[in-house]
Amino acid sequence: MSNARQVWEFAQSFSQSSCVHVLINNAGCMVNQRELTEDGLEKNFATNTLGTYILTTALIPALKKVEDPRVVTVSSGGMLTQKLNVDDLQFEKGPFDGTAAYAQNKRQQVILTERWATRHPQIHFSSMHPGWADTPAVQTSMPSFHAKMQAKLRTEAMGADTVVWLAVSAAAAKQPSGLFFQDRRAVATHLPLAASRCSAQEEEKLLAAVEELALKFKP
Repeated sequence: MSNARQVWEFAQSFSQSSCVHVLINNAGCMVNQRELTEDGLEKNFATNTLGTYILTTALIPALKKVEDPRVVTVSSGGMLTQKLNVDDLQFEKGPFDGTAAYAQNKRQQVILTERWATRHPQIHFSSMHPGWADTPAVQTSMPSFHAKMQAKLRTEAMGADTVVWLAVSAAAAKQPSGLFFQDRRAVATHLPLAASRCSAQEEEKLLAAVEELALKFKP
C-alpha cells in the first residue's frame, strides 16, 4: 500500500475485468521513526492516506458496476485528537511523532470519506473507529499503551463488528453516506470543545495535494 505505482497498477487491472461490491480500507501502518518509501514519501502518509486514496479512486469504476456498492474505511479514534495540518502532510517540519502522524492520517481518511460521499452518490461511503483492539499492530506500534491497557482492549472480532455491519447490513445502507461510526452508530468527528475543526478551504487543499501526488504516480 505504500507503493503508489503498484496500487494504481493493481486497481486499474482489477477494474478492467472485475466488479467490487464492498471495498474495506483496513491496511495501514504506524511507523514510529520517520521513514521514506522508495518514492521519497513519508511511509505513514504513503500507506494510510495516499495508498487508500489511490486504491479507492481507482476502484470507483468497478464499484459502480454493481448495486449497493460500499466503501468502508477503518479510521481511528486517535484522529479526534488532531486538527488537520494541511501545511505539513508528511511531517517534514519539526520533530517526528509517529502516533501524531498516524492520527493525522486517520483524520485525513475521514475527510476524504466525506468528500467521496459527495462526489459519488451512487456509492455508500463510511469511516469508522473499531475501538482499541488487542491486535499485533497495537502490540508492536504502541507497546506501552498495550501493556497498560491490555486487560481492557477489545478482541479482534469485537473490533471488526462494525466494519462487517457497515459492509453488509441493510440497516447500514439506510444511513447517510459519508458518516463516521463506532459500535454501529454514527458519531461525531470532533470532541466537544476540541480545537480540531478545519475550514472548507483546508479540506480542499488536502484533496488537491493528495490528488496531485496520486496522479504523479499513475501509470
